[in-house]
Amino acid sequence: MASSRVRVGITGVSGYGGRELLRLCAAHPGFEVAYAGGESSAGRHLSELDPSLIGQPLGDLVVQAFDPDHLDGIDLLFASLPTGASREPLARVPDQVRIVDVGGDHRFVDGWTYGLTELPGLRPRIVGATRVANPGCYPAATLLALAPLIACGIGDPEGIIVDAKSGVSGAGRGGRSEFGYAETNEDVMPYGLERHAHVPEMAEALTRVQTGDASVAAAPGTTRVTLAFTPHLVPMTRGIVSTCYVRPRRPVSSDELHEVARSAYAGEPFVRVVPPSSGRGPRSTWATGSNLCFVSYAVNQSTGHIVCIGVIDNLGKGAAGQAVQNANLMTGQPETAGLAGLPLSP
Repeated sequence: MASSRVRVGITGVSGYGGRELLRLCAAHPGFEVAYAGGESSAGRHLSELDPSLIGQPLGDLVVQAFDPDHLDGIDLLFASLPTGASREPLARVPDQVRIVDVGGDHRFVDGWTYGLTELPGLRPRIVGATRVANPGCYPAATLLALAPLIACGIGDPEGIIVDAKSGVSGAGRGGRSEFGYAETNEDVMPYGLERHAHVPEMAEALTRVQTGDASVAAAPGTTRVTLAFTPHLVPMTRGIVSTCYVRPRRPVSSDELHEVARSAYAGEPFVRVVPPSSGRGPRSTWATGSNLCFVSYAVNQSTGHIVCIGVIDNLGKGAAGQAVQNANLMTGQPETAGLAGLPLSP
């Protein structure tokens, strides 16, 4: 399939994640956007949703009401639908059409491959897969920060604390009034205090990481990872900073932690291991508009806790960028195709 352009479709194209997929796929050297699906935007040309496409052939493509029974000529479908809305329609997509589900309905579901490429054992499973479930945005940042320490046994898998902040685009384009400018400007809101849908996903992924292969369920008797997760909505458009606190199983230095992470991510095109500078960790703007993840580590001198930080763009590595990375592997493209541009950092 790598010898010719891959015909891709995007459903949910008018949402934040779908719009970012459109941006990435429009400039992708090996993809041709041949289908756009949506509900509220059905019947409109893509140029009406994105004026930058006026006068371009892609801008003439008409958004269709998503019908999984009518995807003729599509090689791969990106499904950017709300969690809870994709399981039934995606089950009807023909087997020959590969799918990357950006929503949350198929993570660690039988028949689907979990799509956080850098976790141990997952890349070879994604290559050639026909059904891949993208990770959640918070899990992408959190897992990449924690995985090296859990995999090598330095970090205690029980009682991990995760304090994460996300830009407002992480809440989706649903139009709910509490996510408008007046409600979010000059405000920080913790939410999901008692439970959050991403906790089982992160716990399952990290439990598997302990075994050295995140594609396979851990054997009975494996210590289950437990974590407390508190997300916060902050007044910025996009970006995630996930700060994680882990008890070490033995005394450890910041230098050793960074060496462990560098070893784990050696050769990874999208992970940057960066030690703190003047006591400061990576910033959310470092990843804006990119598929990059920045990870950093420190040791709290008062309590001995390991502090792990993961920074991504929630619409990049947390959604569309990761989806394109997965699709590249699934269709025989270079893994970095369409994703090598620099971030939009000021």
